[in-house]
Amino acid sequence: MKSLKVIRIVLAALMLFGITALIFDFTDGAVLRHWLGWMPKVQLLPAILALNVVVVVAILLVTSLIGRLYCSVVCPMGIFQDIFSWFHKIIFGKKRPYRYRKPQNWLRYIVLALFVILMFFGLNGIASLVAPYSAYARMVANIHGSGLVHWVAIATLCCVGVMSFMYGRLWCNTLCPVGSLLSLFSKHSLFGIRIDREKCVGCRKCEKRCKANCINLEDKTVDGSRCVMCFNCLGHCKQGAITISRNSRESSTVDPSRRKFLAVTAAVGTASVLHAQEEKAAAGMALVENKAIPERQTPLKPAGAISLKNFLSRCTACQLCVGKCPEHVLRPSTGLDGFLQPVMAFDQGFCRLACTRCSELCPSGAIQPVSKDEKTTISIGYAVVLKDNCIGCGLCERHCPAQAIQMVDGIPAVHENKCIGCGKCEYYCPATPTKAIYVEGREIHAVI
Repeated sequence: MKSLKVIRIVLAALMLFGITALIFDFTDGAVLRHWLGWMPKVQLLPAILALNVVVVVAILLVTSLIGRLYCSVVCPMGIFQDIFSWFHKIIFGKKRPYRYRKPQNWLRYIVLALFVILMFFGLNGIASLVAPYSAYARMVANIHGSGLVHWVAIATLCCVGVMSFMYGRLWCNTLCPVGSLLSLFSKHSLFGIRIDREKCVGCRKCEKRCKANCINLEDKTVDGSRCVMCFNCLGHCKQGAITISRNSRESSTVDPSRRKFLAVTAAVGTASVLHAQEEKAAAGMALVENKAIPERQTPLKPAGAISLKNFLSRCTACQLCVGKCPEHVLRPSTGLDGFLQPVMAFDQGFCRLACTRCSELCPSGAIQPVSKDEKTTISIGYAVVLKDNCIGCGLCERHCPAQAIQMVDGIPAVHENKCIGCGKCEYYCPATPTKAIYVEGREIHAVI
């Protein structure tokens, strides 16, 4: 039985190390992405948003068969909680003895419902504050930084760390929406941890090792909805009272109310990731305005995002693309609409045509994979000229890679049907105090 625990720890360590290495990736090369790029894609929420049916079905099927093994082996935030649990032994010289706690079902299912509602209305950034993979990636990538995301990362570390250090998997079984969703399938899994009432003598060795606080020795039962199949309890019972065995047919029957809840959850989740309407063709000359540069009416999203709606509905705000953008064009948004989701800015650089890193990294389908050749044909925005600010230097025309800008009487004119929205003109524009040219985003990306 102890061999199962060893295998689980080895697999979990490999997953945590792989995802963490992928987030940092100091080499900035394609080697880690080639070997480890699948790891974010097998996380449940990114897989749902990417409509990766194979991964989603596989996770739910495994959970229905043997419980929430996903939480102990695949989810980096779940594995990260175990590390803080081990800190107790390092600091105090012994493992923390756990005890049974009553499930806070009202809390975890309210959090799950709020999470689904936020996702349905496109507020993924706010919802991602408790999404396990996004929270872990954001925390690791921004713990040594500055700004809003840095403080969000610190708050996440403190919250998860304290809860795990004191109570084991409490965060996993109260605030995590993925854990709550999987609990609906694991509660009556075909196989799980069971207690033989006749053999059990109530020594509580299994209860003290249960970091999910789900072993109730008063009733001699294990709460399958909270058990994360860590196997810590196995092998310590001298009477052999605790084992992995098949659930009874009666207990594995799904009641109608639970089935209805699952159906509603699936329907809402599917609706939240529907694609935007078909793209609209656009051509002509860009608008010339006689006023100071405004905030972008439509935020810019990278090539491969397809549309603003698609991006907002699928992005989990994990910050993986932000941390790996070589030109620092991608920044986390601080606005309520798209909170913490990446937006593009060109004050430190521009989007190079040869760079497709964000599309290679995105695990949720918010940014679809695009090749370098495909990127040259995708228009994510168009340049807008503020002629009163223009000094007639012509730098925008000379630097435009799409030849979409032409100087007419000393003022740039933009061919909108050629502009790809790379931001090179905006970056190089020397006009002060405000730029004479900026890029406005497209709600639906166009092919030129």
